[in-house]
Amino acid sequence: MKINRRTFLKRMALSGAAAAVIISGADKAAAKTNASGSYALLHDLEKCDGCMHLDTPACVAACKIKNQDNFPVPQKEIRNYWPQKTYEDWSDRKELTNRLTPYNWTYVQHLEFEHKGQKVKVHLPRKCMHCDNPPCSTLCPFGVNDKMPEGPVVINPNGCFGGAKCRDVCPWHIPQRQAGVGLYLKVAPDYAGGGVMYKCDMCFDLIKKGEQPACVTACPTGAIQFGDKEELREYARGWAEENDGYVYGNVENGGTSNFYLSKIPFEVINKAIMEQDVDGKPGRIHMKPLIENTMEEPAKMMSGFIMAPVAGVLAAGISAYKIMKGETDHED
Repeated sequence: MKINRRTFLKRMALSGAAAAVIISGADKAAAKTNASGSYALLHDLEKCDGCMHLDTPACVAACKIKNQDNFPVPQKEIRNYWPQKTYEDWSDRKELTNRLTPYNWTYVQHLEFEHKGQKVKVHLPRKCMHCDNPPCSTLCPFGVNDKMPEGPVVINPNGCFGGAKCRDVCPWHIPQRQAGVGLYLKVAPDYAGGGVMYKCDMCFDLIKKGEQPACVTACPTGAIQFGDKEELREYARGWAEENDGYVYGNVENGGTSNFYLSKIPFEVINKAIMEQDVDGKPGRIHMKPLIENTMEEPAKMMSGFIMAPVAGVLAAGISAYKIMKGETDHED
């Protein structure tokens, strides 16, 4: 259905207002977190042996099998996205399992280092932390990154433009981008985004069916638990007290739905992570203490607040333009 100039301008004004509402996303995310029925993951590093007897850790293999239908299938030839002269393409490296990619949403870091005069080994499953008040969701310019009441933080690939703002503001830089796929190819291939962002969604579809995430059911040592968030939180606190141990994820970045237990301080583990080479680069996903939410950092807040309305208006303008050209129904 085509629209006239007056209606077009009206839509643009409303879209700009809607984009500005994205700034208040922190309140929305916080409210959802307090809803009943919230779940969490718990990783016991004392139980995880890294599945060293297997070519691929069981949790990683299960995740890839479960999500293979959700992996991107990019069009070729992939074009550079403006204003950059590069693009991110992992389609020729789908089999990588030692880091996060759009085709690998969890991996296990195998660490070996000295602690208190002894050599120790730690196997560390890595995936999205599913923050209580996720900056990735709050600052998503297109409003397609949501904190669900059940706990997971989920990206809708059908609306993602691949701007990577979620990765920029994530303290662990979790989401990974694949070019050559996504909505931007249809509405603004030269100007908007660069693909779609992918990450662990805690098997949200299984949770809604009353089932456990694939990584949990696949773990042969019971090192990954899934359950009521507050119950797991209390279990983690009690475990730390009884074992003179440490909890990660309870307060980091303002709190998460992904807890880790260890008898070794996470500052020590983080040092080993940053000293380890992964694909020729230092380990990218740290585990240093992050008590404050990254939204408290002025630079990240300002960059997100500036980008969100602009990108929102851009997306709205593209949509309105397509309506004027008769390329889509106005209700879409």
